Amino acid sequence: MFALSKAQIFIGSGIVIVQGNKYSRTGLFGFRGIHNRAPWSPRKEASGSDSLARVKVKWGKETYPDIEVNTDEAPLLFKAQLFALTGVQPERQKVMIKGVTLKDTDWDNFKLKDGITVLLMGSKEEDVPKEPVEKTVFVEDMNESELATALDLPAGLTNLGNTCYMNATVQCLKVVPELREALQNFQGGVAAGGSVIPAQSITAALRDLYASMDKGNTVPPIVLLQVFTWHSLGSRRRMTTDANECWTEVVRMLQQKLPAKQNEGSTQEQFKSLIDQYFGGTFDVELKCVEAEDERSLRSIPAYLTVQFVRFYFKEKESINAKILKDVKFPLDFDAYDLCSSELQEKLAPMRAKFKEWEDAQVELAAKDKNQNKGDVKKKRKHLGSNNSGYYTLQAVLTHRGRSSSSGHYVGWVRQSGDNWIKCDDDSISPVTTEDILKLSGGGDWHCAYVLLYGPRLLEITQPNEEEMTTE
Repeated sequence: MFALSKAQIFIGSGIVIVQGNKYSRTGLFGFRGIHNRAPWSPRKEASGSDSLARVKVKWGKETYPDIEVNTDEAPLLFKAQLFALTGVQPERQKVMIKGVTLKDTDWDNFKLKDGITVLLMGSKEEDVPKEPVEKTVFVEDMNESELATALDLPAGLTNLGNTCYMNATVQCLKVVPELREALQNFQGGVAAGGSVIPAQSITAALRDLYASMDKGNTVPPIVLLQVFTWHSLGSRRRMTTDANECWTEVVRMLQQKLPAKQNEGSTQEQFKSLIDQYFGGTFDVELKCVEAEDERSLRSIPAYLTVQFVRFYFKEKESINAKILKDVKFPLDFDAYDLCSSELQEKLAPMRAKFKEWEDAQVELAAKDKNQNKGDVKKKRKHLGSNNSGYYTLQAVLTHRGRSSSSGHYVGWVRQSGDNWIKCDDDSISPVTTEDILKLSGGGDWHCAYVLLYGPRLLEITQPNEEEMTTE
């Protein structure tokens, strides 16, 4: 038992160091598999010994001068000293001099002398990021349910046997919020068997299908397919497998059952149905002379504009339906101003001027302060069912892949939000880019655009002192 004057004790990572002015004793206890050293005995430190050096330790912004190092001892003891000073565990330490790293076992490659600067690299345990509580799951390892939740993907539709035409149509029409709202308010039900009422049953089946899709996961559209089958048998029609025919028939059935929205206090024309209100338009025909062709101009434009490509035609000689694979480019944003009559153009001018003001303001805002708070944006439609600017934005694309109308595959491509698009290939739902959408113009065996659905471009004007925002 020894009495040590001015003793200092450092304990860390299984290492105990006892140092004093006159004696020093060390003990090593089970660090990284190093066995306990033989029993030690006190010895008097030799003044000016070659094994002792006073160095300066630099750790980040911190500097520790006059640190005594004894190279007769294991390097781990020096690291234990550094742990007492900095809190960096020895296993996290990297001690260097002029690019040379100190080993844990010997000092052979580490030449120390008085006044030399030793660089310490490493972070304290509390500064090291902790392992996440929940294990990281990569997209490639997710199942269908996890992927839909993580990416906020819409529900897919099971292919019940060549029903891709119906699945693609349902997915594309689902992007119209006014249609979904009207379906939610529809009170009718599905009539089965011989008493089926086509318009009511198809409308109710579509309502229930959208409600099931909103809950997530893949949904089999069994009821809607059955109603279509009953409708075809009752009307003695051929069961269609063409997406455009399916689209037209669904819209025609909805037109009979969904009433128009009422816009109180408006002198706007009253519509008989929601379909006429949001999907319908009117045009004028002007006859000039015998030599000139008829010129048509739009007298009113709908909120949602449907564009069908003529992709199929019947070859009389071969008696087959052929597909037109021609590359037809389409824009993401469409301006119908030039197609409108002069009277309608005058009505569109005020809102188009607001769009111009908003665009100029955005340019000035970007130049001044990109991070400026724009305030809360609330949206309100003044004129239900109309487009008051002539500007449209592409919302959905229905495509066909194949060489004829009697074969191939239909897929729906819908805009999720902003520039984010979703590919709805039956029960396979996946995110795609805007570039992928522009490649659907045709020209080969890839997916060719068959039906486009454009919606109104929204104008958001920030008015912090008012509750309502105007959007068109």
